[in-house]
Amino acid sequence: MFRRFSANFAVLSIYVDALLIFLALYISVQLRFPLNALGFVREMKEPARLPVGLYVLFPILWTSVLLVFSVYDGRKNLKASDEFVSLTLGSALATISMAGILYLSYRETSRFLFLMFVVLAFGFLVAWRVIFRFCYRRYLGGAIEARRVLVLGAGSMGYKMCEQITKHQRFGLNFVGFLDDDPQKQARDPKVLGSLGAVRDVINDFKIDDVVIALPRSAYVRLNQVVSELHDLPVRVWVVLDYLSLALHRAAVDDFAGLPMLDLRAPALSEYQRMLKRAFDLVVTLLSLIIALPLMGIIAFLIKLDSPGPILYRAKRMGENGKIFEMLKFRTMIENADEFRELVMQVRDDGSVLYKKPDDPRVTRIGKILRKTSLDELPQLFNVLKGEMSLVGPRPEQPHLVEKYELWQRKRFAVPQGITGWWQIHGRSDKPMHLHTEEDLYYIQHYSIWLDIQILINTIWAVLRGRGAY
Repeated sequence: MFRRFSANFAVLSIYVDALLIFLALYISVQLRFPLNALGFVREMKEPARLPVGLYVLFPILWTSVLLVFSVYDGRKNLKASDEFVSLTLGSALATISMAGILYLSYRETSRFLFLMFVVLAFGFLVAWRVIFRFCYRRYLGGAIEARRVLVLGAGSMGYKMCEQITKHQRFGLNFVGFLDDDPQKQARDPKVLGSLGAVRDVINDFKIDDVVIALPRSAYVRLNQVVSELHDLPVRVWVVLDYLSLALHRAAVDDFAGLPMLDLRAPALSEYQRMLKRAFDLVVTLLSLIIALPLMGIIAFLIKLDSPGPILYRAKRMGENGKIFEMLKFRTMIENADEFRELVMQVRDDGSVLYKKPDDPRVTRIGKILRKTSLDELPQLFNVLKGEMSLVGPRPEQPHLVEKYELWQRKRFAVPQGITGWWQIHGRSDKPMHLHTEEDLYYIQHYSIWLDIQILINTIWAVLRGRGAY
């Protein structure tokens, strides 16, 4: 429903971007020779020249990459931050592509000229969007006629829709009211304009543009009746499925055996986000193993010297989407420590159970050091390589504890589980995992590769301080 601009404006944006990229290239070529005076620039004997084809190829290539990154999609760039991220990533890929073209064809092109072109072009692309957004809000926001929205169903889902519409009025939506068959709701809330049977009259009287059907599952028998009454009216009809409350994290319509189906366990990460996260995990993990492998060899030797038993502890954990896997850790407790779990089990006042405490008698001497420094987690780098875990994400939970989770808590399994995460840098073992689900959901809802990098950096600081680690 939300759309920041029309298809015509999207096409205009492509032409504006192409023109600005062409202009940036032309300015860079003209400025390159006069900038010989700069001390750090290699002197050119004559003014710079580029083949005419590059003036055509570069704008086409750059805008094509931006198309792939959905920069011109009016529904995906409602927020300025979303548009800026897409524009930045697309521009980075376009820059790499253009640099490759120059390397394979016109290798003698000045590197400073190319750098100046990229900076100018990116600056132009950002600047005109900032100016447009400012002018749109300042001068055009109130002039655009808002779409009038009627919500069928004054239940929890209906009120949530009302709240969202009111919150996003700047996108051109105006909430008109509800229709509901419940007489008590009609008498209690003035926003309820009547029963569902009056839908045609209300649409005509209030000049409704969009009808949102937010009926509970128990009232879906009315759905066909209501839709049939709207088929000849010039309104758009939207259905909010009450089954969304059953979704693990979010729901999505997808193709299943040739039929459109509602996936209640749709991945929280898009395909692009998942690809970028996986690539980031592999690169960082492989680089980390250069240092980690010798250290892991020393730790394994010390564990063998300290106490009898295996070097690694293989723990059954719940992974993404509820899949069970074996999480690797260096053994930090005596052999068969799980048989003595009752020795450290604590029941809190709210009924929650804790299985960790600072003076756990099962922990070995070397185990205390490994836990304090979090070095016992190093073998999980192999879990990351296998794709069972990620570097950053909600911490894998023990299956017997997951059985006690409420439905909303299970949403933390909508992304790959991680070695470290948002809650580790905000408390670590000071909070048990089943009491930090809010932090995990915050991470899922605000995921970005930049957040992963921030968490990894803060994890190093948290480990150095040793707070909450035992």
